[in-house]
Amino acid sequence: MDDTLVTSPLQISKRKRLNQRSKTIIYLVLGLTFLLLIAVAGTLLSHAAITTNFMQKNLLPSLQYPFGTDWLGRDMLARTLRGLSISIVIGLFASFISAMIAAILGTAAATLGKTVDEVITWLVDLVMGIPHLLLLILISFALGKGTFGVIVAVAISHWPALTRVIRAEILQLKETNYVKIAGKMGRGKLEIAVKHMVPHVFPQFLVGLILLFPHAILHEAALTFLGFGLPPEQPGIGIILSESMRYLSLGMWWLAVFPGLALLITVLLFDLAGGSLRKLIDPYSAQD
Repeated sequence: MDDTLVTSPLQISKRKRLNQRSKTIIYLVLGLTFLLLIAVAGTLLSHAAITTNFMQKNLLPSLQYPFGTDWLGRDMLARTLRGLSISIVIGLFASFISAMIAAILGTAAATLGKTVDEVITWLVDLVMGIPHLLLLILISFALGKGTFGVIVAVAISHWPALTRVIRAEILQLKETNYVKIAGKMGRGKLEIAVKHMVPHVFPQFLVGLILLFPHAILHEAALTFLGFGLPPEQPGIGIILSESMRYLSLGMWWLAVFPGLALLITVLLFDLAGGSLRKLIDPYSAQD
């Protein structure tokens, strides 16, 4: 029998894992490339996004204006790209801050004793018990809205779920032999956490960070759409969608469809990347 025709279960498993790794790399590369292109395009088109031309207002999508123009003659493609770039920057800052809060609190809850664990667990339950959108609105409004208010609101409201994941992972690591040996050798709790635990939970932190990003973008757009986020002079996606609602009944469908699709594609791309990376890291689903 030809050996090339015989495929062992181990070879099949490795091939599936390679396919999962390849898909993850493709999604990540596509996501990073998309981020870079949107950031560059949004910066270059910042002036075009606010330039009005009443001779070209309310135009349908065409070769000259692929996303059409609005009631002030502004190029909707330029406004969409500029709005996405603003949302992406806010999403990156907010998701990174939120992930760092989760990493610090999750590590502290699992390593600094029962009292600290109970306090942090109570905070997690408190934040998760408040309706998400209501918490976002309250924080953003209290901080005067604007870019700063949106970033803080999104960052403060998105850390609990990742905190629970990191806490659970570190609690499992505390029961491993090498961590117990390090403790018996006189190593401090902080040193053990930094040297022996944090590196092992970094993959979960990375997955959580990537999955937080689309949520941050969506909630920034929702806050702005409701009037509690970015100011009207900034062409954020939420502003664009909010303004377009008044003109949908007049048949100007392109004002909402194209910006909404661009936002949806951005969110789905990073959701796919985060989901694939989670499957690759998770030992129970790495072979799916």
